[in-house]
Amino acid sequence: MQSSAKKQLERFLAEDIKSGDITSKLLARKKITANIISRENSIIAGVTYAKEIFTSRRCIVTIHRKDGQTVAPNQKIMTISGDTYAILSCERTALNLMSRMSGIANQTSAYVKKIHAANPKVGLYSTRKTAPGLRIFDKDAVAIGGGHRHRMSLDQMVMIKDNHIAASDSFFDLVKRAKLAHKKIEVEVENLDDAITAAREGAYIIMLDNMPPPKIRKIIKKLEQLKLRDKVKIEASGGINYSNVGQYARSGVDMISIGRLTSSVSGLDLSLEVN
Repeated sequence: MQSSAKKQLERFLAEDIKSGDITSKLLARKKITANIISRENSIIAGVTYAKEIFTSRRCIVTIHRKDGQTVAPNQKIMTISGDTYAILSCERTALNLMSRMSGIANQTSAYVKKIHAANPKVGLYSTRKTAPGLRIFDKDAVAIGGGHRHRMSLDQMVMIKDNHIAASDSFFDLVKRAKLAHKKIEVEVENLDDAITAAREGAYIIMLDNMPPPKIRKIIKKLEQLKLRDKVKIEASGGINYSNVGQYARSGVDMISIGRLTSSVSGLDLSLEVN
């Protein structure tokens, strides 16, 4: 596990516990056993991180369902043994993180299945539309659900978007400078001419933003005619949801990125029950 993830988990616990769990302090300090249980059908995610939360407080954890496995209502996911205060003070942090990650993984899996039914060669990618402080966990959940992380931060890859273009003097010069400074660049385009320019200047990925599938097909066809299609990956983004994602998968793109995977999350109903 990354040290950055461990540090973030400690921050989560500190945020919730503050100077101490004053309710749990009222209880006798003794050893107890508790189970985390699912209340609905889902893919489970965040198990590894939940284990780290409890083991950081010297609890013993037995995992029954691993990240990426399915769970059913009333199914046991993990068993925790340890001090009363340790388990109860960590309960909500662990459940919140697992609930959110499982919701993301479950939604991602549903999208991936629909995309692959239309075109198994198309990959589903997350975006930077993650909750502040949760990016590591949100993007891990997407990967657990069968998607891809894309870039984690602004320093990982050049991605020239509409506001960069609006703030520049020349779209052509901006793309050219980016390519000279970096090996791989992605360029968001809104029309055919910009797509051709981006491809000719060596863009690694061309993002077709908020374009309907018929327009995407026309741009791809033109790039094929100009012998430019094989030089770039084509990504569709914007306005894509579960009802139309199959159409985008059949449009000829290589990648589909969907912000709602991490920005619109319905968490899994979980509970911790002391035996």
